[in-house]
Amino acid sequence: MAETNGEGWWSRTWARLTSLFQGSATARVDRMERNNPEAVYAAAIDERIQKHAELKKAVSGIVYLRNKVSDELAAKEKELREIVAALPMAVQAGNDDDALALLQRKNELEPELANLREDLAKVTAQAEDSRKAIEAFRADIEKLKRERDETLARKATAEARIKLQESLDGLSTDADLRALENVREHVGKLEAQADVGAELKSGSLDARLKTVRERASDATARAQLEELKRQAQAQTAVSAGGDLPKTL
Repeated sequence: MAETNGEGWWSRTWARLTSLFQGSATARVDRMERNNPEAVYAAAIDERIQKHAELKKAVSGIVYLRNKVSDELAAKEKELREIVAALPMAVQAGNDDDALALLQRKNELEPELANLREDLAKVTAQAEDSRKAIEAFRADIEKLKRERDETLARKATAEARIKLQESLDGLSTDADLRALENVREHVGKLEAQADVGAELKSGSLDARLKTVRERASDATARAQLEELKRQAQAQTAVSAGGDLPKTL
């Protein structure tokens, strides 16, 4: 009994392990299929192409049988026509042996021809159905190829969109704003430097003008001073002349 219980435990454990491995393998296959759809489509198309070739080979056998039955039917129909044409001549010639032989052969050919016609009808129908099946199979392969192209194109488009979105999401807008702010600050500093230069230039001119004005004012004042001195001397001279004694 202990051995039986041990075997049961081992069987259950093995079943669980097998199920686990199968599930893991299936999951890996699913991931591989999702990650490589082109390979999945290629495998499916190759399998259908192989089955298409096998179907064509089978259909070729049916077509061969149809042609063989058709040829056999045509040969026996010709033989029957010849017998039907020769039978009256044998009867008229009184050749009973030949007439009997012809009649026996005619009686053999008629059911054979009926069977051949029936077989030919069946094999012809089979060949037609097989031809339609081949055409449908070929159409299915072409449809699968179009589906592959469309699906891979959609996949490529979706991946490109995702990549673009990830690129956009990865952009640092703060860094861009800082860079723009740095540019604006640099341009502002350049403008301020230009303004300072202009102001300095303007201040230097004002200083020179002030100096010129001061010199001009000083010269004017000196000229006025000299004029006052001259007038004072002249007045002094006049005053001195008035004090001299008058001569008779």
